[in-house]
Amino acid sequence: MPVNNDLTLLTDAAKASGEIALKHWQQNPETWDKDAGAGPVTEADIAIDRMLASELGSARPDYGWLSEETDDNSDRLNHERVFIVDPIDGTRAFIAGEKTFSHSLAIAENGNVIAAAVYLPVLDLMYLATSDQVSTLNGAPISATQNTVEGASVLAAKPNFDVKNWSDGLPPYQRHFRSSLAYRLCLVAEGRFDAMLTLRDTWEWDVAAGCLIAQQAGATVTDRVRGIPKFNNPRPKLKGMIAGGTTLHEDIAERLQSD
Repeated sequence: MPVNNDLTLLTDAAKASGEIALKHWQQNPETWDKDAGAGPVTEADIAIDRMLASELGSARPDYGWLSEETDDNSDRLNHERVFIVDPIDGTRAFIAGEKTFSHSLAIAENGNVIAAAVYLPVLDLMYLATSDQVSTLNGAPISATQNTVEGASVLAAKPNFDVKNWSDGLPPYQRHFRSSLAYRLCLVAEGRFDAMLTLRDTWEWDVAAGCLIAQQAGATVTDRVRGIPKFNNPRPKLKGMIAGGTTLHEDIAERLQSD
């Protein structure tokens, strides 16, 4: 199946996800907490997940399926290609009525993401990438910055900047935050921020799409120990993520305390 056909499929599915989300956004959707402190989920997350599983599964019945809101099934490990989706990335932002939640949809082939879409429906921002084309935002090419280290803008949650995480004190970066990890990666791809960082082990569905979008925009993307991200793992988690221009990425990795 040509990768551009897959990208069209993801684009249409992302837009359909946005239509469902906007019907619930700022409408006090039903919300509950997942087991084991896994965070909140809403009726919108579940509705989008069901739609995606039906539509994408019907279109590509030979692809595996990995989603935050679907019970995992090891059958996905037997498929060459697999969908990796987060129906709503940034659910807390969605519940709060904020604009920066996203829909994150990716297809991985033998561990590598080959097509990706991240859509922010309130802001009408569609980030797209394939493994053989540059990343785009609403159809226009985007590129990551290659800025120097001093004063670099880094998207990260506050705990990542705890001094205990750094080998020689806090680095000279300016910290910023957005709830959605997928959006953080896209903002780096777009060049609005210089890098993003998350040190906690990270679910694949949070970063699969954004990882390819950042890479195809010229960013260096690894886990926190400089490993190249591989997807559709038996335990679908990565060792965090660092994304940014080559020099800044190397500086962040060098400054971090080793595991």
